[in-house]
Amino acid sequence: MSSTEYKRIMTLIEQFLNKATDGGGFSALSEADTAELKRLSLLAEAWEDSIPLMPIQQPQSLSEMIELKMYLLKLKQKDLAQLLDISPSRLSEILRGKRKINLDLAKRLHEKLDIDAQFILEKA
Repeated sequence: MSSTEYKRIMTLIEQFLNKATDGGGFSALSEADTAELKRLSLLAEAWEDSIPLMPIQQPQSLSEMIELKMYLLKLKQKDLAQLLDISPSRLSEILRGKRKINLDLAKRLHEKLDIDAQFILEKA
């Protein structure tokens, strides 16, 4: 199936769903409509399942994990340093791999950034 055929199928599915919504529920669909909706849904699902997803790259180091959390929380480096109660220069050294973390900072990374404790232990 091509993406054009998939889009056509999704348009038909949407028409059936609108018909059901306008009629007060799926009971508004005839048996033939219900069977066709099911057939189209299975075709669309099969096509969606056939598309290879891009693998999500997991952080491989503590600095990568911290940078990911900074991105997700929309924090700048100076804001993160303040949140973790460390100096911006110390955070910079940690992110560049020039400085190791201590137990106190490991706890704050876990508590404030929700970084898995096992990940911190393995990567610190």
